[in-house]
Amino acid sequence: MDLGLKDRVYVVTGASRGLGHATAKALVAEGAKVVLSARDAKAVEDAATELGPDTVGVPADNADPDTPDRLIAAARSYFGGFDGVLVSVGGPAPGWAADNTDEDWRAAFDSVFMGAVRMARAAAAALNEGGVVGFVLSASVHEPIPGLTISNGLRPGLAGFAKSLADELGPRGIRVVGLLPSRIDTDRVRQLDALTGDAAAARAANEARIPLRRYGTPEEFGTTAAFLLSPAASYLTGVMLPVDGGARHGF
Repeated sequence: MDLGLKDRVYVVTGASRGLGHATAKALVAEGAKVVLSARDAKAVEDAATELGPDTVGVPADNADPDTPDRLIAAARSYFGGFDGVLVSVGGPAPGWAADNTDEDWRAAFDSVFMGAVRMARAAAAALNEGGVVGFVLSASVHEPIPGLTISNGLRPGLAGFAKSLADELGPRGIRVVGLLPSRIDTDRVRQLDALTGDAAAARAANEARIPLRRYGTPEEFGTTAAFLLSPAASYLTGVMLPVDGGARHGF
């Protein structure tokens, strides 16, 4: 199946590792050109080197209000266009409602929430018909995850923003999609398992609750994201797609 990605140009934030990196890799494999961003300059440059000449790494912090315009300008400067963005950002600090500080909330709000909103607004202004704005959200959109109170507070709000944006941009032929990962085998999820004090036991317990009885791979997530961002998914907008091996039991 041809996803129609050849020579299309995307920005992927949080792309030096994890889900953003896996998505960038899948896009490049299908012929797209990708601007990768992340806060760590060396990490994002190394990631771009790994993925080859159809990528460029741009050090950028999603919390910086100038980041969206810089990344869109880089896409146009390096690759001559801009067809879409996937907004991915590292998860906020773990913790319980009584433990997370005001500073924890402010830092997460600036990077996870406002960073995504700004990037989406800038993309919406720059995209033409056929463009797409994607968000990496979380299973916490539908059900709170114990020990991730800040994520539980912010991700559902971003899903609501994404749904509103889909309604607003639909008449212009611009799509908005969200992905809701659960237990994908990334450094972040391994860290969360380790915080329980027994990572192996935590993983086994989580896998027992997943119908497919295993964690997903970053590659599986990246392939799914690449499809949603591609012209092959041209009649999908406003969707919040769980990528969770069946862990969500609602419709």
